[in-house]
This record gives sequence, C-alpha cells and structure tokens, in this order.
Amino acid sequence: MPKEKDKFPRKPFDLNQPEKIGVLLANLGTPDKPDTSSVRRYLAQFLHDWRVIEITRWLWCPILHFIILRTRPSKVAKIYQSIWWKEGSPLLVISNLQAEKLEQSLNANNLSLPITVKVGMSYGNPSIPHALEELRKENAQKIIVLPMYPQYSGATSASTFDAVFNELKKWRWMPELRLIRDYYWHPQYIQALAHSVKKAWNEHPQPEKLLLSFHGTPERFRDLGDPYYHQCKTTAEQVAQALNLSPDQWLLTFQSQFGNDPWIKPATDASLKKLAQAGITSVDVICPGFSADCIETLEEIEEENREVFESNGGKTFHYIPALNDDDTHINALTDLIQQHSQGW
Repeated sequence: MPKEKDKFPRKPFDLNQPEKIGVLLANLGTPDKPDTSSVRRYLAQFLHDWRVIEITRWLWCPILHFIILRTRPSKVAKIYQSIWWKEGSPLLVISNLQAEKLEQSLNANNLSLPITVKVGMSYGNPSIPHALEELRKENAQKIIVLPMYPQYSGATSASTFDAVFNELKKWRWMPELRLIRDYYWHPQYIQALAHSVKKAWNEHPQPEKLLLSFHGTPERFRDLGDPYYHQCKTTAEQVAQALNLSPDQWLLTFQSQFGNDPWIKPATDASLKKLAQAGITSVDVICPGFSADCIETLEEIEEENREVFESNGGKTFHYIPALNDDDTHINALTDLIQQHSQGW
C-alpha cells in the first residue's frame, strides 16, 4: 500500500544553526498593489474571516461574493492609490522599518539568545505562514507572537492567533510559543503616545480639543464580552492624564463604522461635525490603536474626517501620525518583548 501523505510537511529546525528567539510582528494586512484585482483578493480574504464578520456563512457568502466583491474593490483601490507610497503600501513599509529597528534594539540589549524579527499579515502578503516559515529557517525554536494591536479584540488579536495556530497545525516539530495578548496599559506605550502629542504641540499651538480615535466595533461585540471598548477607554484616559488634560480638553471616539448594526459610540466623524457646529475651531486627532499609519489614518482621518470638520465650520485640523518606527515606540516594544522573553 502507498504511504499516507505526510500531514505535517514542514521541515524540522536546523540543529546545526545557533538557536534564536523569533518575534512575529503581526498586523492586519494590505493589498499587494493599489489596483482592483489586488484589492478584491485582499477583501475576499479579510471579509471571509469569521472573526471579522460574525454572520452565518450561508447568508454572508452570497452578499460578499455577489455584491461586495463586485462593487467595492474598484472604489477601495482608488482610495489606496491616494495614499500609496513610492516604496509601496504605507502599512507594509512602516512594518518592515519597525521590524528592522526592533531587531537591532533587542539584540543590543544582550538577551540570552539572538533575536530575529519578521513581519506577517493576517490578510495579504507577507502572510503569517510565510513569516513563521522564515523564522523556522533561522532556527527560531522559541517564538513570541506580537499582534500590533495595543487593544485586544476578537476581530484583530484573536484572528492573528487563529492564523498562527492554523499554520502550526501543519508542523511536526512545533516551536515554543508566547502570545502577547495586548499592551494597552504599558507605561512606555502611554508615554510614547503622550510624547507624540507633545511633539505635535511644539510644532503648532495646542488645539481646543484632542480626539483619541480608535477603530470601531459593533456594539454586540462588547455585549458578548469583547474587552476592546474598556481597553480603548483606559488607554485614552491614561494618555489624557499623562498630558494633564482636563475632561473638556479631550474626547474618546470611534471611527470606520459601516453596516446597519449599532456600533460603539461616539463616532469620530459625527463628533467632529458636532464640535465644529458648536463653535470649536481647532482639533487634533490621534489614533492610539493603530501602531502604523494605513488607509484608516492617512485617508479616513487625514482626508475624510478633516473634510467633515472643515465643511461644518472648523478652521484648524491636525492629524498626529501613528507611532510608526519612532524611537519611543521601538523602546516600548523592546521593553514589552523583554518582559515576555523572561526565562528563555
């Protein structure tokens, strides 16, 4: 009888190489190119994830394949074109810079084993399976998985862990794993955010209102036990405290809302409209939940929400960039990974 096909096809670690600690920096993902076909492939993968769209498949799949994927890709591709950099997708370019700087920072801190850092995306390329395979090739027998979402949600962090586990189910020799679930509370992360705001206010006057805008989620996620709203609120409060802001100087809001279900509020666009109509003439917006600038910050906040504010009477609008590869951010991530690598 022919042998059963190997269910665990991944090659083993290389015992002739020095052992390393691997760090997987995971983020949401991006199309390969800002064109319709690339965006369609990306959206098909993203919107088919049960963690993202919790709707019965027999109901959702016809909507996705016969309506959304036939109408949305061309529109979304135009948005990507408006924010695409010469080097490629902003999210991927920044993620690669973060990985490079983080690897240098970690290895400079003389940990017990050499560190290698790879970028993996939940949707699109480079994929999480690709990143894990790259770590295996470098003999990273111990791996720390860091979803680049400071605030945990089942739709983001848990989806990352799903992708990791689904890949490792194919490995005969699995690495040791440590998962960083969230870091919304981390003191150096809070200080990095506060530092970025102060830096902006050194370049232009402090506005009447600072908005801390996070990606929205459906209200029912919170009702079902998702801690995301609470963690966003905690982050916003700690940043406001670090900046010595009074309650009337800042506002927690949520962006990127779509569909007919109720979403957590207040909405960023509606809040900006209300503030402008109430006579507030200057606002700054920072997005603490985004570790790297992407379509939701560079287009939705910087362009769409600016227009909402200014068209309703607002005068001065500034978007404060994400932490990206700023040294304060890299230092915070270095400290976070050092904490989670204790004993290795």
